Amino acid sequence: MKLNRLSCILAFGLLFSCSEIKEANLENFSNDGDVFTSGESLISLAFGLHALEATTANQNTLLIGVHGSNSRGYEWVYPLQVLDKDTNLISFFRWNDKGCPNPSVISLLEIIKSKLDSNPQFERVVLLGHSYGGLLVTALAEAWDLKLPLEIHSIASPLLGMGGLSSICEYWPPDSLNTGVTLHQWRTVQELDGAFKDLDFDPQVVEIKDSSVTRLPETYKGNKLGHNWSISWVADEILGLNQSGK
Repeated sequence: MKLNRLSCILAFGLLFSCSEIKEANLENFSNDGDVFTSGESLISLAFGLHALEATTANQNTLLIGVHGSNSRGYEWVYPLQVLDKDTNLISFFRWNDKGCPNPSVISLLEIIKSKLDSNPQFERVVLLGHSYGGLLVTALAEAWDLKLPLEIHSIASPLLGMGGLSSICEYWPPDSLNTGVTLHQWRTVQELDGAFKDLDFDPQVVEIKDSSVTRLPETYKGNKLGHNWSISWVADEILGLNQSGK
């Protein structure tokens, strides 16, 4: 992905326009099935990076969820809750998904650098990007220039590009990974994914050297495993909670 001068200007605009008008907190997320209200609290956040819990001395991993286009936030509630371990600082990155990803790639990288500077206890960074957000986090595979390891999870993401991404946004997937970066591609079954099923190609399929690829199953907890459920399945898979064939 080409990060040009205009992208840099826009990125710094995003970085320093983040206000604290609204906040979301994992402790306030619903456990009774009303995930839509909790999801709305995420999507109502100002653009920028938001910690969803207090920082503690035990946390050595900065874990960031990055939403896709037109997200309502509810698809993130369970994954962020289940990934909330003592060693993880759970955070959420709100970005302008109506525009090209380049400015937000730069913005996120600069925010992460600032966060790490002020929190030296962090030993690694984990990014989970869903759908359009997967393009954003995967772009960091080439842009990452820090010594700390970066673990990227691209979930149900059209990494090959769709629509005018390539021509308008100057987007193309990375060819390889920078030192210290691992990339996991999590691909849904195209025919079951509402975002991709009507296309005559699968935009998730792209070759990126040294990345791992997992095709998700057709069902999850008795439900069709489509676009939005994919984040929950991946979160469970990361934690080893999935049962084979379920």
